[in-house]
Amino acid sequence: MGRQLLTPARVIVTRPERDALRWVQLLAQRGLRAEALPLIRIEALADSPALQQAWREISSYAALMFVSGNAVEAFFASNQTSAPAECRQAAINSIAIEGLRWMAPGPGTVAALRAAGVPAARIDAPAADAGQFDSEALWALVGGRVWRGLRVLIVRGHSAGGDAAAGANGRDWLARQLVAAGAQVTFVAVYQRSAPLFTAQQRLTMKQAATDGSVWLFSSSEAVGHLPSQDWSQARAVATHPRIAQAVRAAGWGVVAESRPTLEDIVASIESIQP
Repeated sequence: MGRQLLTPARVIVTRPERDALRWVQLLAQRGLRAEALPLIRIEALADSPALQQAWREISSYAALMFVSGNAVEAFFASNQTSAPAECRQAAINSIAIEGLRWMAPGPGTVAALRAAGVPAARIDAPAADAGQFDSEALWALVGGRVWRGLRVLIVRGHSAGGDAAAGANGRDWLARQLVAAGAQVTFVAVYQRSAPLFTAQQRLTMKQAATDGSVWLFSSSEAVGHLPSQDWSQARAVATHPRIAQAVRAAGWGVVAESRPTLEDIVASIESIQP
């Protein structure tokens, strides 16, 4: 029998709001008192000519790669309102296109694709027991294929206030691998990520949680940059990727644990660093 889990003062979940609320529920089921404090705001972008073109030409792509579940949902939702009728029909028909592969960096994106109706057999993603869920793990799976002359669409988010897309380090790396292998890569942004407008209560929570033993859960390097400037030397965090952990440490955090982004591993990491 393992040692009893000592619940920390709280777990601060920094994911975008909808994801954060889901993780609060999951952690609560494990006996942890969790609180959502989204550090990234997600907003769907209006349909763009580039997005409509992507739908019109969808049958010409060999693969569609989605950076996140948000990208999947925004991509499919984009055809439900203002898009031309032929684009809406393309959305319905795309899942049936023979040979079209749907690529995902991790289980959250896979779940979104499955919810959109994509058969599991057509999805390429790191195995559930992979060491990491990221572009590198995805490329290890698909990099051996023949990509020369094939078109690949990468569906991603855009960061407000700059041209860099959310998750740009990993996605741009993947794009470079595909180009080097001879593929023609196109990007399309379907949602925007920005810093939230914090309430007075949220700012108080952040100040208190920097010193009271709370464990912060980070799933994005971008989220770290949205934190206010203050002393984080007594703060504790779990980061779900080495690059994210590096960003948290660079922000001055005192204790940072790295974890695979699965519930079991995250709970174990929380246990390992709580006071």
